[in-house]
Amino acid sequence: MAFQLQGVIPPVPTIFDANEQFDPQGMGRLVDRLLASDVDGFLFLGSAGEFATIPHEGRKAIAEFCVGRVAGKKPVIVGTASCATREAIDLARHAGSVGADAVMVVNPYYAKLSEQRLYRHYRQIAENSPLPVLLYNFPALTGQDLSPGLVGRLAGDCPNIVGIKDTIDCMSHIRNFVFEVKGARPEFMVFTGFDEYMLDTLLIGGDGAIPATSNFVPEITCGIYRAYREQDFGAARSLQKRLAMLSRMYAIDVPFTGVIKEAIRLTGLDIPTTALSPVFAPDAATREKLVEILTQAGVLDK
Repeated sequence: MAFQLQGVIPPVPTIFDANEQFDPQGMGRLVDRLLASDVDGFLFLGSAGEFATIPHEGRKAIAEFCVGRVAGKKPVIVGTASCATREAIDLARHAGSVGADAVMVVNPYYAKLSEQRLYRHYRQIAENSPLPVLLYNFPALTGQDLSPGLVGRLAGDCPNIVGIKDTIDCMSHIRNFVFEVKGARPEFMVFTGFDEYMLDTLLIGGDGAIPATSNFVPEITCGIYRAYREQDFGAARSLQKRLAMLSRMYAIDVPFTGVIKEAIRLTGLDIPTTALSPVFAPDAATREKLVEILTQAGVLDK
């Protein structure tokens, strides 16, 4: 399937009201602000979108709303992962029916699977999805790494497995996907999930990043991408330093979903910062740390 995407794709948080119900008004405002920026596409219902704590039918309703709000103005990827292969296929088919451009699937995150079972899981999804499939590797959360050998096998056997988001704190891991998998199949897309690895990923031949900071300061990651394309490494170096400062925010709360929503609110968008239980919005001490990081990175005024 012909699906190509490069650059900056924000993993968009899902906005909920104080009663933990989906907030279409807040979600719409966030989508509209991102549409007005230089981001290159959208990922809905990924980790930042809290997919794992949203019921099945709720995921479908949110996907339909978000795809409709983007209205074809930029490419949309929908996260359709599940520990159950049949549910992942059902969600992928639904994403296709509402007009998404691709789906992203993290590996099952409860029972560890043999590599052959992982292969079969993804191959079944690929063969039954009406949309191109991007793999999502996040071993810190799933407890299991997608190896370059497995990914290369899937990329070779399944034409509509078209890329991977590699969220791992190891640049050599991303390098292996670029050199081994993309080297054998050049159109295969490799995105980093760690914001501050974006420039390095681009420099070795990768395709970009899916960075949560782009939800509230897209000008930084989009600026790095533009500077890379224009070979303006002075600008890239300056923006990279700010991005490295910002990346410290991921360590101030676990998981980071509430912190991202709070950063969006602090940068001028009126949204609730509710996260689905058992997660909750950042407390006062966490907000204070976040404000300090945003200020040091030049996002907020001193």
